[in-house]
Amino acid sequence: MRLLLVEDETALAETIRDGLAVEGFTTDLVSNGVDGLWAATEQPYGAYDAVVLDIMLPQLSGYEVCRRMRQLRVWTPVLMLTAKDGAYDEADALDLGADDYLTKPFSFVVLVARLRALIRRGAPERPVVLAAGDLSLDPVQRRVTRGGAEIAVTPREFALLEFLMRRAGDAVAKSALIENVWDANFDGDPNIVEVYVGYLRKKIDHPYGRSAIRTVRGVGYRLDPDGG
Repeated sequence: MRLLLVEDETALAETIRDGLAVEGFTTDLVSNGVDGLWAATEQPYGAYDAVVLDIMLPQLSGYEVCRRMRQLRVWTPVLMLTAKDGAYDEADALDLGADDYLTKPFSFVVLVARLRALIRRGAPERPVVLAAGDLSLDPVQRRVTRGGAEIAVTPREFALLEFLMRRAGDAVAKSALIENVWDANFDGDPNIVEVYVGYLRKKIDHPYGRSAIRTVRGVGYRLDPDGG
């Protein structure tokens, strides 16, 4: 498996490359956004199984590299690696086409596991607007509609719905929702997930007699890919 690592911290990049080599990955290192974009888009399609992309890069940010990759219809899985933290930074990365997000400092074991998961899923095209039946979510315009009718949601509700829609059909654990929609270091009441799922159901399901968000007992929630 071949990876592209775009990281300007030389020591960290070399440490990651050496560790990935032990796990069976071949890794090409690039230290700035311009060269990273060139490597990701000018190599023959399929040359890389995944791209590990830092956000704070010289010349061109990781956000912009990812955005231009998707604009050029390069769908190689992207894992964003950054010192930034927080739900909104992750939401920005996902909106621009990233597949996953890992905050420094990170566990190398987790990095490898997430890369393997990304590679298993492959690189399907990402529609500009996410849809599940007549339920749609536009990450760029921050709009949610059901049957063409616009639905007002809060930023947190939007982030929760987007996370579920990007994984439509999959059972998503409450812990994954807390880590990705709230914060990896969130230490509040985990029942907050149930509260916000309830808010969403009252907006996207109940008024339309639908049931898009299903409870998966003992796990979390699943969004019906047909929109309920």
